[in-house]
Amino acid sequence: MFFYFYQKKVGKKVTEENQSIISFKKVDKVYPNGVHGLRDLNIDIKKGEFVIVVGLSGAGKSTMLRAINRLHEISSGEILIDNQSITKAKGKELRLIRRDIGMIFQSFNLVKRSSVLRNVLTGRVAYHPTWKMLLGLFPKEDKERAYQSLQRVNLAEKVYTRADELSGGQQQRVSIARALTQKPKIILADEPVASLDPVTTEKVMDDLKRINQDFGITIVVNLHSVELARQYGTRIIGLRDGSLVFDGPVAEATDETLRAIYGGEILEEKAQGAIV
Repeated sequence: MFFYFYQKKVGKKVTEENQSIISFKKVDKVYPNGVHGLRDLNIDIKKGEFVIVVGLSGAGKSTMLRAINRLHEISSGEILIDNQSITKAKGKELRLIRRDIGMIFQSFNLVKRSSVLRNVLTGRVAYHPTWKMLLGLFPKEDKERAYQSLQRVNLAEKVYTRADELSGGQQQRVSIARALTQKPKIILADEPVASLDPVTTEKVMDDLKRINQDFGITIVVNLHSVELARQYGTRIIGLRDGSLVFDGPVAEATDETLRAIYGGEILEEKAQGAIV
């Protein structure tokens, strides 16, 4: 099997802007059945980057993303979030690190019977005592923040609409607003447009790009489409069988790179327009 690895290295003076906010240090993930989800990953993601992770189904994209906020536990190695080890963190320390990481899921993960506003406000639960959240006692400042987040994704008029009355694209934009309301340093998006049509896909990706540019929030997105990766990302990470096979700027994602990430299957899929 042919593998290719490329990693862009540029010598820069260390500043606040180019410090790593996510660091994988020799990370392995082995499932109970012996399958390797991740193999010796060493990756540094800088503050403010818009990174897109690509690869075939089963390549390790979701495993990598969910390991960042410990939705998946790794088998060995260490993951640092803004120089703090989330791998070793426990209790309050873990909660505080996770508070800085917003998450967007393919399936939206909204409470369907609740209003859009109530769903977006759940992005603030980590900031308040549990008993207040159970009673829905969100302060005025949180409600204002939630409304502003809905304005960012052009859904302010849906603030009191039930989530299950929205289209799929609108629900995903509610989940983006929820993540933004959390006031995170990082937003992770796990296949956020997999179930959406092309027009809605563009709207969702545009929202994420604007949030990245306007707020400097680091965004890491898993996608199947290299075309979208080239259009929106500043950097592409390619995984194959849990291993890193490409890590570099979008301009370096050549056809040779795609062969390394997707193997021989890229030829057929490219011809059909499924990937590029």
